[in-house]
Formats: sequence, structure tokens, C-alpha cells
Amino acid sequence: MADKSATSDELLCEGRLSGPIVLSVETSCDETAVAALDGRRLLSSCISSQTLIHQEFGGVVPEVASRNHLSKIEPLVNQALDKANLQVKQIGCVAATRGPGLLTSLLVGYSFGKGLAIGLGKPFIGVNHIEAHLLSPFFGTEFGPERSIGLVVSGGHTLLVLVDGVGQYKVLGGTVDDAAGEAFDKVAKLLGLPYPGGPQIDALAPRGNPHRYDLPRPMVGSRDFNFSFSGIKTAVRYLLPKLEGDYVADVAASFQEAVVDILVRKTMAAAAELRVDLITASGGVSCNSRLRQRMGEAAERSGKRLLLAEPALTTDNAAMIGYVAVQRSREITGSDLALDADPNLALA
Repeated sequence: MADKSATSDELLCEGRLSGPIVLSVETSCDETAVAALDGRRLLSSCISSQTLIHQEFGGVVPEVASRNHLSKIEPLVNQALDKANLQVKQIGCVAATRGPGLLTSLLVGYSFGKGLAIGLGKPFIGVNHIEAHLLSPFFGTEFGPERSIGLVVSGGHTLLVLVDGVGQYKVLGGTVDDAAGEAFDKVAKLLGLPYPGGPQIDALAPRGNPHRYDLPRPMVGSRDFNFSFSGIKTAVRYLLPKLEGDYVADVAASFQEAVVDILVRKTMAAAAELRVDLITASGGVSCNSRLRQRMGEAAERSGKRLLLAEPALTTDNAAMIGYVAVQRSREITGSDLALDADPNLALA
């Protein structure tokens, strides 16, 4: 059965401060985000989206993204502090996304975070973006990260990870080609839907028949926990010229069902083989309504617990970056000022 997680409003807390304030920054791709946390309490979370800017290009343009981060980062920090009713001198630690992501975007937030930490004389923590997604389902719960199988599924990543605690991760498998979210965007483009394609397909699919077109499920029967989504996209590309009439909703539904089927079956297989009772799902694609439904049904059938990232934490945000920094600050001392941003940073 599913564990109850906090809503967006419940995550934002008011009251007396109880510990060092963490100010976190996220600029790994096209969202500029800043959050302030007091321990596990989220005091403010501010995001400036570039979706409309990149929509005309059909995808994220790195140079455009980085220029936008530069203009937004300082005003967003001020906005986050004002919303949390904080002064800059109250910041006890600064955190920023170190990687993976677009290097030119990462450098904006990471450099700003370093500079702020140096200026304040406070510790600085560089956070792995994938780790932040991986642990985000635990944010807002009464318990911390525990042994679980984590599915991280987004536009840039599709991973299955065994979690044994904060910083204790074993990657079980990943995509050998396109990430699931990337496949959603590419198929949406084939169907003439606007960018970003994932939400468009999610909204359109309920109007279609998910069983009308028999699309492949690559690697679903393999003995490992890797994924492949390029073949489904290619199957849609070859299917479309053969179709006539009103077929878009049926194709969207059939494609979505194929991707969700792979994600759910692989995740449940990993939990069964490793005898893990808790399953989590996070990342932008984890907000897909059909995936959340299918994961819930599969978890209930198998007697597993399911913890889904709260929708506000599924897309890129600074709250999840701050949450990881809070977890790490309890176990380590020192600072990450000597570490550089890394666009290919691995989960370790």
C-alpha cells in the first residue's frame, strides 16, 4: 500500500527556527530554483521555469538556459529569503547542485552557491542531482531514507537503485539509450504535440485506447534491470505513416502504456529478487498519472510499501537539494568548496 506523503502546502512550514538554516540552489538544466530549509522543515521554495522560453525550440538550448539562470539566480535567492522571513546572515549552510546536468547551467548555481558560502564564512555542500531525486520521496515523511528500491525516472535519467541509507546506493540498472522522459518528448513531437511532451501525452492518453496498437516492450524480459525506450519511439515513427483518421489519442495511450509497463515490471522484479519491502519513485516522469496508478496497483498486489515523490518535488527543484544537504550535514564536517561542478557526476 502507498505511504502518505505531505502535500505542497504541508511541506511549507511556519514557526520558530530549530536549527541551522540551509539555503539550496538548483540550476542543473532549465529551472532556476532556490529553497530555504530549517532541518526537515521547508521554509520556502521558489522556482523560475524556462519552459515557455524553450518551447519554441522544441527542447532546452543550453546557452539560452544559462543566460536565464544568470539573470534569475540573485532575485530568486532574495525572494526565497523574503518568503521564509529570513535575513542572509541567518544562513548556516549553502548547498547547490554539483551535477549531473548541463555544465553551463550547473556553473551558474554552483558558482553562486560557493561565492555566497565564502562570503558568509559558512559550509558549502555540493549535491548530486540524482541523489536528490532518489531521496525526495522521503521528504515530508516522519522517517528518513531507509532500505528501498528507488526508481528515478525523468527526461535525462532512468535508473533503478538499491538504497541502504543516505549515501549508500547501488545502481542496479539504467537506460541503454533514451531516458523514459526523453522518449515521451520525442514521441510527443512525432504526434505534433507541444514541448514538453510528457505532460501532453499524460493529459491525452485517458481519451485513447491503450491496447489499440501493440507496441514493443524492449528488454522487459531480460535478466538484468536495464531499460531501453528507443525501440518504442522507433515503432511509433514507423506506425504513424500507416494510420488515418483520429488516431493521436490511441497512439499516445498505447505508447504511454508500453513505457509504464516496462518501468513497473522492472521495478517490481528488482524488489522481489532483492527482497526489499519499500519501493520509491521520483523524477519528472514519476508525476505521470498512469505510472502512479500502475505502481500503486502492483505494490498492493505484491504486499509492498510504495512511496511516491510528492508532485511538487518530481520536477527539478531546490527543496530536494536542500533535503540531501540536511541529511549529509548530520554525518560530515568540512566543506565541498574544493570540488568542481561535474556534468557527468555519477551516483556514489
